[in-house]
Parts: sequence; C-alpha cells; structure tokens
Amino acid sequence: MELEPHHTMPAFARQPVTVRPISAAETYALRHAVLWPDKPMSYVQLPDDLKGQHFGAFTNDNPEELVSIISLFIDDSGEARFRKFATASEWQGKGIGTALLKYTIEAAVKLGATSIWCDARQSALGFYRRFGMSGEGAVFFKGEVPYLRMSRPLP
Repeated sequence: MELEPHHTMPAFARQPVTVRPISAAETYALRHAVLWPDKPMSYVQLPDDLKGQHFGAFTNDNPEELVSIISLFIDDSGEARFRKFATASEWQGKGIGTALLKYTIEAAVKLGATSIWCDARQSALGFYRRFGMSGEGAVFFKGEVPYLRMSRPLP
C-alpha cells in the first residue's frame, strides 16, 4: 500500500512539516545522533529494517531537512510495532514528533493493524500516554536506559 505524504501544522510548531515515507538508510544518521550517539552506527540498524516502513518529518522551510524519524513493522497477526522514533534535539517539544506518531498510527490502521506497541524510554511515558497507550509489564533496561512496553488497540 502506497502512503501519501501528509502536510500538517502540529500544535506548538513554528512552521508546518511534511511527513512522508523514507528509506531505512535515511533513518540511520538521526537514529544514531539522537538515540545512541555513543554506540557504533551499526547499533541503530535493525535486521528487519528492509521489512519495515519508515517515515520522516521534514520542515516545509527546508524540505530536505529530516528532523524526525520512525520505523513501523507489522507482523502477520496484525500487531504493529514502531521503533527507533527520534526527533532532532533542536526540534523536540515543537509538535513534530506528535505529527509523526499520528501519521504512523494512521498508517498502521490503513495497513490493517489491530494493535500497536513500542518499547518506550521511561522518560517519554507521558508522551505515549497522550496517544492512549498503556504500560505493560515491568521496566527493563537497554544498556543503562530504562524502558517500558507501551501498547494500545487500533483504531
């Protein structure tokens, strides 16, 4: 299924952004810079990247500037998972990640997913709760970073 670019003015954004599909390789630099800058670049590359759908948010003032990325994977049972969600530090708190996650949830629904989940950094739990996601299980660690699985039914 081909997904169309989506133009939006997220709440609190200084300018509109465009969200559109991108390649897995286009996500790597931002994944690395934001999520795991102290690890090698290979650490942010997933074995299943070629099976996923990847989306990027670009500022409309500079349509080549990738400011936020996310990767979506849907299994055969209709369970969607998003991973490696990152927004450049200078763009955090401006509604761009919100616009990107809304687009990703809509894409998962269009692709037939019945639920969606992620491993959320503990520092971002409030953000995911705003999307109706609930915590499951106990906090766990990836390196020294605490995470909690968050999920919700779709639509």
